[in-house]
Amino acid sequence: MATSGLQHVAAMYAGVVAPPLIVGAAVGLSATELTFLTGACLFTAGLATFLQTLGIWKIGARLPFVNGVTFAGVAPMTAVVASTDDKRDALPVIFGAVIVAGLLGFLAAPVFCKAVRFFPPVVTGTVITLIGISLLPVAFGWAQGPDPTAHDYGSTTYLGLAAATLAMVLLLRRFTRGFVKQIGVLLGLVLGTLVAIPFGVTDFGPVADADVVGFPTPFHFGAPQFQVAAILSLCVVMVVSMTESTADMLALGEIVERPADEKTIAAGLRADTLGSALSPLFNGFMCSAFAQNIGLVAMTKVRSRYVVATGGGFLVLMGLCPMAASLIAVVPRPVLGGAGVVLFGSVAASGIQTLVRAGLEKDNNVLIVAVSLAVGIIPITAPEFYHAFPETAKIVLDSGISTGCVAAVVLNLVFNHLGRNADAEDVTHPMEAGEELGGGRAGKTVPAH
Repeated sequence: MATSGLQHVAAMYAGVVAPPLIVGAAVGLSATELTFLTGACLFTAGLATFLQTLGIWKIGARLPFVNGVTFAGVAPMTAVVASTDDKRDALPVIFGAVIVAGLLGFLAAPVFCKAVRFFPPVVTGTVITLIGISLLPVAFGWAQGPDPTAHDYGSTTYLGLAAATLAMVLLLRRFTRGFVKQIGVLLGLVLGTLVAIPFGVTDFGPVADADVVGFPTPFHFGAPQFQVAAILSLCVVMVVSMTESTADMLALGEIVERPADEKTIAAGLRADTLGSALSPLFNGFMCSAFAQNIGLVAMTKVRSRYVVATGGGFLVLMGLCPMAASLIAVVPRPVLGGAGVVLFGSVAASGIQTLVRAGLEKDNNVLIVAVSLAVGIIPITAPEFYHAFPETAKIVLDSGISTGCVAAVVLNLVFNHLGRNADAEDVTHPMEAGEELGGGRAGKTVPAH
């Protein structure tokens, strides 16, 4: 049980520490504060995993789910940081928004599990793809070095370390099996850090300064602040997170041969949302189920929820040991960048896999994906696109995930739920061989539109 639980931790460790690293760097936290934030997220991930696997009352799907900080919240949270004049207020604003979004999600769980039909694969796939695309620029920034103002930012040394780490992760994933393959990203980070030592870019100071035992002091970064724009942005993320968790529960239910019904989904969503609402108390972010652990359950055939709960126990212990949490702070940014290409790219690939099941042979779904992706990519490709809008509006608009999600949901309603049935509609396709201008295939009449 211990080794299987550790395997679940290894499969999700890099994913759970990436959000605090991204947000903490955006805020400008010191290495010590970054270590504290990372430990807090590990601690709250463990608590959320307990809530999901063991459950209390009508809370918890009681399935082998690992919960941790969701990637979906990273882009909106960094947008909140960017729009906050005093960076010391950024984390309290984020924590306040997460608390409200979590409580509203908890109340909405019984209704949301019934409304999931409005979030088909064409919507969830688009959003998951946008999550990965939105995070890739972060990996590219890491690959160039820790300080954008430094003269060696983007040097061949930094880019070479990133490329070497990427190559090591790919080789580990290609030529190893089982447990080693599952922790390929983690091993890549370790090997990349060792390779970086001779280049003088590895700093072991955070480990030396960290305590062996510690506790994530409640509201360490200040009492939560509640701003409407940030709350709206994180509420959109909560909807995305609940959608992903619902899909994960349906998939995992099939794997463990215990199909997830509405009651199970509602209980699982309550665990996600309550865990998210309580997480900021200990300086953590929004929590959600980790899809990579579903693959681990399918591969190992170990279906016990108590094994995953054991993994949650290891996460709590790591959160209570700042020295263990500080190890990730030792990893140079270029090394993180190399691994991040795989990590964030895999998220985008997951979204593409979901889109494959979305029925893209239908023109309606193609339009939904095309426009939603275009809207979601605007903040990445044209950062100043919304410069004329009020700052409060820009918090939402500058998050491609939020705007892309809203666009996908609305377009899906318009094209697939309102008016006549899309399946019964005559859909025109690009001309194929044998078609003529003004006519159809031989022997067929093309209806006028």
